[in-house]
Amino acid sequence: MSTLTMEGLDSRHDPDPHSSPVGSIDTNTTPDTEFSPPGSPFQQIGLPKNKRLLARNKLATLTQEEKISLLTAADFWRTKSIPSKNIPAVKTSDGPNGARGGIFVGGTKAALFPCGISLAATWNKDLLHEVGQHLAEETKARSANILLAPTVCLHRHPLGGRNFESFSEDPLLTGKLAAQYINGLQERGVAATIKHFVGNEQETNRLTVDTKVAERPLRELYLRPFEIAVREANPWAIMSSYNLVNGVHADMNTHTLQEVLRQDWKYDGAVISDWGGLNSTVESLKAGCDVEFPFSTKWRFEKITEALEDGKITQLDIDRAAENVLTLVERTKGSDLSVEAEEREDNREETRNLIREAGVQGLTLLKNEGSILPLDPRTTNVAVIGPNANRAIAGGGGSASLNPYYTTLPLDSIRRVSQRPVTYAMGCHIHKWLPVASPFCTDKSGKQGVTIEWFKGDKFSGQPVVTQRRTNTDLFLWDSAPLSEVGPEWSAIATMNLTPKISGKHTISYMSVGPGRLYVDNKLALDLWDWTEEGEAMFDGSVDYLVDVEMEANRPVELRVEMTNELRPLSKQKEFNMTHKYGGCRIGFKEEDQVDYLQEAVDAAKAADVAVVIVGLDAEWESEGYDRKTMDLPSDGSQDRLIEAVVKANPRTIVVNQSGSPVTMPWVDRVPAIIQAWYQGQEAGNALADVLFGLANPSGKLPCTFPKRLEDAPAFHNWPGENLEVVYGEGLYIGYRHYDRVKLAPLFPFGHGLSYTSFEYGRPSLSSKVLSEGGESSSIELIVGITNVGDVAGSETVQIYVRDEKSRLPRPEKELVAFEKVMLDKGETKHLRIRIDKYAVGYYDTAVGRWIAEEGRFDVLVGASAGDIKYSASFEVKQSFTWIF
Repeated sequence: MSTLTMEGLDSRHDPDPHSSPVGSIDTNTTPDTEFSPPGSPFQQIGLPKNKRLLARNKLATLTQEEKISLLTAADFWRTKSIPSKNIPAVKTSDGPNGARGGIFVGGTKAALFPCGISLAATWNKDLLHEVGQHLAEETKARSANILLAPTVCLHRHPLGGRNFESFSEDPLLTGKLAAQYINGLQERGVAATIKHFVGNEQETNRLTVDTKVAERPLRELYLRPFEIAVREANPWAIMSSYNLVNGVHADMNTHTLQEVLRQDWKYDGAVISDWGGLNSTVESLKAGCDVEFPFSTKWRFEKITEALEDGKITQLDIDRAAENVLTLVERTKGSDLSVEAEEREDNREETRNLIREAGVQGLTLLKNEGSILPLDPRTTNVAVIGPNANRAIAGGGGSASLNPYYTTLPLDSIRRVSQRPVTYAMGCHIHKWLPVASPFCTDKSGKQGVTIEWFKGDKFSGQPVVTQRRTNTDLFLWDSAPLSEVGPEWSAIATMNLTPKISGKHTISYMSVGPGRLYVDNKLALDLWDWTEEGEAMFDGSVDYLVDVEMEANRPVELRVEMTNELRPLSKQKEFNMTHKYGGCRIGFKEEDQVDYLQEAVDAAKAADVAVVIVGLDAEWESEGYDRKTMDLPSDGSQDRLIEAVVKANPRTIVVNQSGSPVTMPWVDRVPAIIQAWYQGQEAGNALADVLFGLANPSGKLPCTFPKRLEDAPAFHNWPGENLEVVYGEGLYIGYRHYDRVKLAPLFPFGHGLSYTSFEYGRPSLSSKVLSEGGESSSIELIVGITNVGDVAGSETVQIYVRDEKSRLPRPEKELVAFEKVMLDKGETKHLRIRIDKYAVGYYDTAVGRWIAEEGRFDVLVGASAGDIKYSASFEVKQSFTWIF
C-alpha cells in the first residue's frame, strides 16, 4: 500500500491536525511510581491584580509571528511559550472529577472524585467549593495550571452519554454549584475551564450535529449555568463545544461568543476550542475563539497572516485573542519560566476524607419501606450480590477518566464494617466489551503487561526505534504514541503472553483504531486491516470482534497485534483530507462460564437476612463519544432478571444502582429499599458501606428527574435528531418543568432524597411583600425554620421554587431559584435566611432582547423536592423592569 500525503501541505505540516507535532512532546514523562508522600499543606495563593495589564504590556513586545503563535497550542496539552519575552507555556489537564495529567490511560495516579452528577446530588455549595480547592492541588501535582472542568451542559435527555459528567437538568443548581467549584479552584491559582459552550447535550454526531434551539430556552436553560458562573466566579477560561448552534459551529458562533459572552456578560477570560473543535480561520478568530487545542496547522499560523493581508481580519482581532491568551498565562503562571516538573502523586489524607464525605452526601436514598436501612452490622447476615458488587465502578468513560490512587470495592468495604459473615454472588455479566485482558497478560520480560515495538513509518521497516512496556491492553494510542521518535506515520507490534486460569473455550476480543491484525500463536485470528464498521470508541475505532479459542489452564497463548496509524475507514482519508490519524487497539478476554451465576445469587439471598444487590452501568455503557441506546439496565435484561429473582428469594432486598443517569426500574414496587449510588470515585465502596450500616446518614437529592419509562422523557420525540440536526422542540420544558406541565408523575421527582431521620418545615415568612428594581426592596429575604424530629443527626436540602401566577409569555409551573443544605442534630431547629432577587423572577423576553421581571404576583414554594412542596408565600413586582446581565 503506497503512502499518501495530505493535499496542499508541505513537509513541515503534521498529517494529523489532532495529534501532537513531532518534537513537541515534553521530556518530562509520567513517573512510574507507586506512591509519593503527601506534599506540604495547602497554600493560600495571593492573586495580584492587573493581570490583563501585565498581559497587554507583554503583547506590546511581541512580533506578529509571536502573537499568531500563541493562538494555537504547542502540543496536545500546552500553550506556546516564548521564553525570550518571559512567556511560559501553561499546561492543561482533564478533567471534571480529577486531574488526570498528560497520559490518557495508565498515567500518573491521581485522586478520583465523585462524578459531576454525584457532586450535584449533594446539593452542597460549600462542599463543591472545597472540592475545587483540592482539585487545584491535584492539578498542580500534575504540573498543570488549567483544569478542563467543570462540565455544565444540561441533562436534556436520560440517554446523554456525558450526563454523569455534568451536574443537573436544572440550570440554577448547575450554575450555583459550578461557581463554587470554580472559586475553589481559582483561589488556589488554577484556572477553571467551564465547558462546553454551548448546546452540547448529546454525544451522537457531536462533532457535526446542529443544535436547533430557540432564543428563550437558549438563554433561560442552556446558557444560564455559564451566566451564573461568569457572574459569581469569573472562570478564567471557557471551552467552546464541538456542535453547531443554529447553523454555526460553536467555536465561530458570533451570537454566543460575541453578542452574549463578550458583550452582554462582559466576560474577560480566554476561550479555547475543544480538542480538534476548531472549524475555521477567519470566523473563529473574529467570533472570539482565542486559542486552538491541540496543536494543528490546519486553521491558523500562515492562514491568519493571509487573512490579515486579504483584509478578512484586522490587527485588532489578532491582538485581542493574543491578549486573552496572555491574560490566562498571567493568571496561572505569570513569568515563571522554570522547567516544568515531572508529574507526581500527592495522595493526601484530607483529600481522601473529603472524597468519602462527598460520596456519603451524594448517595441518594430513593426508597426505604419498613426502615430496612440502616443495617445493624452486629446482627445482620448480608448477601452481597450483583455485577458491580466486586468491581470498582468509580467513574464514567472518556476525558473524565483517570488512573486513581486506589479504588474501594463495595464487597470489601461491606465486609470490613459487618461483624457477621458476608456472602457474595456475581449474579450476571454486564459487559459491553469483554474485560481488558491485562490481568492475564505478561510482556516479553515476564511482567504483567504488553511489549510494544515501535517503527518509523507505517511499513514495520527496519529495527524498532522504541520499545515500551504497557500494563494495560487498552491500547488506544491517540495521545501517547512516541511521535518525537517514530514520526507522524508509524507502525507498531504489540506482543503478550495470555495465560488462562482454567481450561475451556475462552473468548478474546479485538477492537482496532487504525489498520490491525491479531495473531494467536502465530496464526491470523482477526484481520481488521481495512475495517469499515465503526464501533463506539471515544476517538474512532472498529466494532469489537470476538474469537473463541480452546485453551488449557496455566498454559500461555501468544497474542501479537500489528497496527499502524493510517486512517480508517479508508473513506475518511478523502473526507478529512488526511491519511494518518490515531492508531491502537483494545484487547479483551473472558474465560468460559462454568457456573450458573443466577442460581448462585438466589441461593445466597435465601441464606441471608438481607440481600444487597449492586447493579448499574459502568464506564463502557456511559462515556464521552456516544450516547446510551436504552434507559434499561444492561445487558439484555440480565440485571432486571437478577433483581426479580433475588427479591423473590428474599423480600428484604436492597437495590444499589450505580449509574450517572436514570435507569428504568420495573421491579421498583417489589423492592423495599433503593439507593442511587452514581459514580463516586475512589471512595465509592467505603461511602456505600458507611450509609448501608448507618455510620453516616445519606443526604443526597436527585439533580435530575427519574422517569418511569423513556417515552415519558421531554426530548423523547427529538432525540438524537436526524440528518445532523437536533431540534430542541421541548423548548423550556426539560426535566421537572416538563413533568409539571403535562401533569405526568415521574418515577422519582427532581430533588427527591430520603434520610434516616425526619424533618419538619415551618411556615416561611418574607421580609417584604414587594420586589422592585432598586433600593431596599431589590431583594427579599425568605426565612424558614426546619427541625430534625427524628432520632439521628442528618442533613436536609431546602429547595425554593418560584411560580409566576400570570405572565405575558408562557412560563414553567415552577422553577428552582435557591437551595440551602442544613445539618441538624436530633431535635435541633435552625432558621434559614434565603435571598430572593430579580434573577428569581425574570424570564428572557425576545421582544426586547432583555430579561424582564414582569409586573404581577409571584408564589414562593418551599419544598423537599419538586414533588413535595410544603408551604408557599407570595410577593409582588409592582412595576416591570428589565436588565441584560
